[in-house]
Amino acid sequence: MAKRIENSDQTKFAIPKKNLWGILAGFLIMVLGYALLSGGASGNSAEFSPQIFSFRRLVIAPIVIILGTVVVTVFIMYRGHIESKQKQDNK
Repeated sequence: MAKRIENSDQTKFAIPKKNLWGILAGFLIMVLGYALLSGGASGNSAEFSPQIFSFRRLVIAPIVIILGTVVVTVFIMYRGHIESKQKQDNK
């Protein structure tokens, strides 16, 4: 019979559930940024469309995408106060 391992360090996922929700939120922010970046196509390929140089596409969308990237990075790196206190107590 195989032994069942319960509540050990081997069964815990590397990233806590709270952080996974933050990472998901960061990805959704990035998707919003890419949605802001899209559009502006003209019906005729020979016709120039000045909508590609709008403030939304040149400024707001890249800022939103970078913000989403920062949110994902922070939630990947964040360990939390509880884990750091437990590690200090174990020393």
